[in-house]
Amino acid sequence: MPPPSLTFLEGVKHACTADAGTPFVLLGNFEVEDEWAKGETGLPTVGGRDSTAIVNRMDEFAVLLAGKGDHVVLKSAPDPDYLAYLEGLGLDLPEILVTDVHDPARTVSADALDSPRLLAALRELAARGAHLLPHGMSAPEERLCALTGLAPALPPAALVKSVNSKVYSRRVAGELGLAQARGWACESVEEFAAAAEEAGRTSLAQGRRVGVKDAYGVSGKGIVVVDDERRLGQLVRMVTRAAAKSGDPRVSLVIEEWADKAVDLNYHFTVGRDGTVRFDFVKEAITEKGVHKGHRFPARISDAHAVEIERCAALIGERLVADGFHGVVGVDAIITADGTLLPILEINARNNMSTYQTALQERFMGPDSVAVARQYDLSLTGRLPFAGLRDHLDGLLFDPAPGRGLLVNNFATVNAAASGADEGRPHSGRLYGLLLGSTEAELAELDRAITDRLAHNLAHSPAHSPAHSPARTPAHTPAHSLRKDTSAHV
Repeated sequence: MPPPSLTFLEGVKHACTADAGTPFVLLGNFEVEDEWAKGETGLPTVGGRDSTAIVNRMDEFAVLLAGKGDHVVLKSAPDPDYLAYLEGLGLDLPEILVTDVHDPARTVSADALDSPRLLAALRELAARGAHLLPHGMSAPEERLCALTGLAPALPPAALVKSVNSKVYSRRVAGELGLAQARGWACESVEEFAAAAEEAGRTSLAQGRRVGVKDAYGVSGKGIVVVDDERRLGQLVRMVTRAAAKSGDPRVSLVIEEWADKAVDLNYHFTVGRDGTVRFDFVKEAITEKGVHKGHRFPARISDAHAVEIERCAALIGERLVADGFHGVVGVDAIITADGTLLPILEINARNNMSTYQTALQERFMGPDSVAVARQYDLSLTGRLPFAGLRDHLDGLLFDPAPGRGLLVNNFATVNAAASGADEGRPHSGRLYGLLLGSTEAELAELDRAITDRLAHNLAHSPAHSPAHSPARTPAHTPAHSLRKDTSAHV
């Protein structure tokens, strides 16, 4: 059992390696579900070029999860002014490793595997006892460990994949006797067709909608909500054709009655190799059409619901221990309109968006603080440097003295879609940050001010800094030197 005085990250290190001082190499391979879904028959997904590039630059979140003495692998070096901003807040930043290549359409793991200089640097860290902590463990991260000698902080990819399936989540809820919406877990075309027929005869016939979920869908992808039998039948035929084409009758799908939710929740716990389960926190999840948009915390829930959530976390954690898992876990849950807690919508046995907020919570939130993790979608006509963003949001960025303002926790996603040969084209960007203050009304006012300021300034600004060819950055670069070397501003 780790001592209670450990920070969140030290607790994760203790849970995964039995030593709170183990050096980590962190890797933000977001939407690892795409790797887990390979070879599985599910629902088709569609993503645009900009959205893929932005998701792949969410790797920068790992900078604020890592601690001093850790290393973070990124697809490109952070904006030096952004690093200076973070250090100006008194944060101890890790050292940063940059991949030799940067393909916007590939994950940081794929770029890392194609980076000889980076691999050499990782071998040196492996010799010093470093462990790899990815966002989630899949085949590419296992290959990275095999090539470098880094010890994996997480269990084997096959096991991690199995416990992240929505089919697993639904079956665990049933076995533990936890409340869940009416539904069916399907692992064959035959099971899926039978479940769809029953859903049509029961849920749809009673005027309720059902959601068809890909077992490895993420961020609103791989889910279809239907309210008539005709549409459900179309999905069955589509899945049947896909399975016939592949010659494999296996599927990984869930059909679930759509609950009348009042509150979305995400609760978080850490499972240790020694079988201990540490409850970390519960937050309100902010979603829009099934897509995660942020968090609000502390969660505005009753004491009874808080107690029940901790009980469920302990039960799920014990089950994960029995199945051989250790590491960080986030569980999505809801409270329905009638006050019923449905404690398992899905188990995410990987880092969650809420995981990356923990160091900032520990450092900047007091007992009376409130926070909202937020994303701002931007329309840009060129690169926006952090210095420009800082000017646009003058007076609105976080100030530790009053404990109020926007704390930017990922800037790479702002310019991610500008990468490539056509950097001058209009593109989408995404700014992530934590709104911190003392009241919800204060945060709502701050949010409005930021939204208005960004809309006005970006609409009335000339094209941002021109596209340029970034200089190659050494694979092993201390964070402080990136701030001094303007050639690393990519």
